[in-house]
Amino acid sequence: MTDDDIAAALEAEIGAGNFMPPAWRGKLDMQHGYRVQLAWLRRRLARGEVQTGWKVGLTAAAMRAQQNVHEPCFGYLLASGYRPSGHVYRFADLIAPGFENELCLRIGTRLQGPNVTLAQAAAAVTHAAPALEIIERRGAFTDDLPLAMADNAQQHSYVTGAEVPLTAANRDFGRATVAVSVNGALAETAPGSAVMGEGALLSVQWLANKLAEFGLAIEPGQLIMSGSFTKQYTLAAGDRIASAFTPFGDVQARITA
Repeated sequence: MTDDDIAAALEAEIGAGNFMPPAWRGKLDMQHGYRVQLAWLRRRLARGEVQTGWKVGLTAAAMRAQQNVHEPCFGYLLASGYRPSGHVYRFADLIAPGFENELCLRIGTRLQGPNVTLAQAAAAVTHAAPALEIIERRGAFTDDLPLAMADNAQQHSYVTGAEVPLTAANRDFGRATVAVSVNGALAETAPGSAVMGEGALLSVQWLANKLAEFGLAIEPGQLIMSGSFTKQYTLAAGDRIASAFTPFGDVQARITA
């Protein structure tokens, strides 16, 4: 079967609620999982969806060790997945949802790997916004990571606050911090250095070089969800979540029954 055939088969299975279909478990390695993910993306674009950028996951060394992988992972963002800060979700519309606390970076110039440097990545990022990635646990993510990559690495949607232009004063993402509140109570604080050990620019550099393996680049205007400062949180009906990123501002969302 071609990558497009596999993407079509998985889309049909997952659309019917058969997450992580048993017939496909153990059949893909990571590179093949990404190829199927990208074939599925092409199918969506052909139906009129618009890609807005990419997400980077597994950016914490401890998380990678837990999942027994040696590098981060990527997925894609769609315009249909964008939500403004304050968005209200219906719990019934989500599949075992959770959230992560990230910066959403805007890229101003094309980044084409395989040899993108950290300085080139830094020069390409023009804005940052406080963001929440809303994920869905569509099956056991850790049981078959390649299959999870084919299903776009748990991505459901992304919520962002106002973009902030980058300056010399705020460009060191490793020095940023986040304070996460759930239902009005402080749940956690974390530094930006939790992302890739130094900060979000390393996510951009990694992504540009990884996409080159598939003949792709980060294009001007695209957004990058650069990886969570914190652990992944579970969402329940009635939850109110708010994350304050210093120095980039706040982002909020709410879950109704």
